[in-house]
Amino acid sequence: MHASPDVRPGTATTGPTTAETGEKEIPLQETGAEVSGAAVLFHDYEGKPTTEELKSLRRVADRLPTVAYVLCFAELCERASYYGTANVIGNFVNRNLPVGSKTGAPVKGHIEQTAGALGMGLSKANAVTQSFKMLVYVLPVLFGWISDVYTGRFPMIIYGVFVCGVAHVVLMASTAPSVLTGGNATAPFFIGLYVLAIGAAMFKPCVSPLYLDQMRSTQPTVRTEKSGERVIVDTDATTESAVLWFYGFINIGALMGIPAAYAEKYVGWALTFGLPLAIWAFLPAVLFWVKPRLVLHPPGGSDLGRCCRVVGLCLKRNWKRIGRHGFWEAAKPSVIAASGSNVQVPWNDDFVEDVRRTFQACGMFCFFPIQAINDNGLGSAADGINTMLSSGGVPNDFLQNFNSILIIVTAPILNYLFYPALRKWHVRYGPVARITTGLFFAAIGGTGYTVLNYYAYKTSPCGKYGSSLSCVDGEGNALFSPISIWFIAIPYAIGGFSELFINVPAYGIAYSRAPVNMRGLVSALNLLTQGVTYAFGLAFSGLIHDPYLTWVFGGPAIVGYVSALVFWWLFHHIDNEEYMLSKNDKRGQESESEVDSISNHEIDEKGVRV
Repeated sequence: MHASPDVRPGTATTGPTTAETGEKEIPLQETGAEVSGAAVLFHDYEGKPTTEELKSLRRVADRLPTVAYVLCFAELCERASYYGTANVIGNFVNRNLPVGSKTGAPVKGHIEQTAGALGMGLSKANAVTQSFKMLVYVLPVLFGWISDVYTGRFPMIIYGVFVCGVAHVVLMASTAPSVLTGGNATAPFFIGLYVLAIGAAMFKPCVSPLYLDQMRSTQPTVRTEKSGERVIVDTDATTESAVLWFYGFINIGALMGIPAAYAEKYVGWALTFGLPLAIWAFLPAVLFWVKPRLVLHPPGGSDLGRCCRVVGLCLKRNWKRIGRHGFWEAAKPSVIAASGSNVQVPWNDDFVEDVRRTFQACGMFCFFPIQAINDNGLGSAADGINTMLSSGGVPNDFLQNFNSILIIVTAPILNYLFYPALRKWHVRYGPVARITTGLFFAAIGGTGYTVLNYYAYKTSPCGKYGSSLSCVDGEGNALFSPISIWFIAIPYAIGGFSELFINVPAYGIAYSRAPVNMRGLVSALNLLTQGVTYAFGLAFSGLIHDPYLTWVFGGPAIVGYVSALVFWWLFHHIDNEEYMLSKNDKRGQESESEVDSISNHEIDEKGVRV
């Protein structure tokens, strides 16, 4: 009997393998699409579309249980606490405490001045900012693996919330007027900042897989609508819609950067760091309420060891075909048996397909750092432009929030108008096509930064040294280009638009193409690309200063255009595959008594255990 596509809390199901059932594999030419993974070609299941239905029926997204969106709110709170801090690090470290100020905000009558505290300069501010953000996106590899093997996703999220809370309290201590004016803010600030990086790294790799664990549709299924129309509930559309919601909430949280920017400019650092702490305070209550209503999988041990063994066997038996079609076939039990070998392996053919798809995903992730660099500039280079342009009283940290504003406005348009229209017209716009689009838009944004910096240098009173601390008048007040700071909102917004086409499908790729017991780790590898971006920013900190900023933006923009073409050439064939989630989970092979005891719980229409 084949597994139902619905997922019950606490369980994961798998269908039998081809070898176990004796089913004959369907040739690719009978399907019209190349399909890999656990399901569509090799197994029957209830509601499975025929070849003709795959071509002719309209595809729709399934709805997630309502309770899943509570996790979106939890992500909003965590991201607000992160961005409310991360967006103001540059000014805190870069600029001196303004003349006459005890709070870090410029004194009245000097609205063109910038908030500051430590006065370490742009290069050191860049190093601090990039190292902090690098840890936030590199450490998830460790914590994602730990959550897969030992703790589970939800407990790791709880640990991260606790650590972040401690960090925010320590950061608040660094903002006391006596600490700022006494020159003693450095130690508590750096302790709080890097503890916050650890807490965010514990939270981040677990929340998106936990959110997508709530999906009930794991493979294309035919459904009859109330209107009588027969449609295909499409896993790709479902994942894309769910992640667009998730990513929208991320960027609503990121808007905490707006009040934080105004707080540092007009009130001081105490309110600036107090706002993220206030938002963070909602998280414990939200998570306590939502826990019993979620589908939670216990840690099942990592498939990393088996994955490495698959790679080793393929290298041993099929090394001449590295990077070519058929390389992974050597590790499939069916192929091993057909060759007459008596080698026994602890996996099935579907698991080998999952490993292949995981390596494809990781190959795609390798292109993401260039998008991230073009999105916001290499390191803190964009801060250099911000400090050169005339603000008219607008905090220089404010404009980067146009990245999030554009995402919040555009995501619903994509979710409810653009993508449904493409599906209605049977236009295939797969994840690789979307990512390629995003890479091009990111390169366009990088070009925008380049042009703006060129003219900022050209019109600055200090020429190509307009962002330097030495660009001041006789009284020590900063000098500026007459170009309005609002122009930088354009490349920020273009970068946000590119994220919708890259980061959104990336979450789905990381989740869908990984073995079930490696989803936390592979999601962390997706985040690791951001860590690589910040590592580049840290490595090139010595170059991110006047008079080199124009090429700091222009070089990555050129690479971005080339990368988009190369990415499409390497991976466009993946858009021909039928999108599905791996269900090749050894937890699905637990004793029937254990599964029965769990399945006795009834699930209401919103997916909540009752």
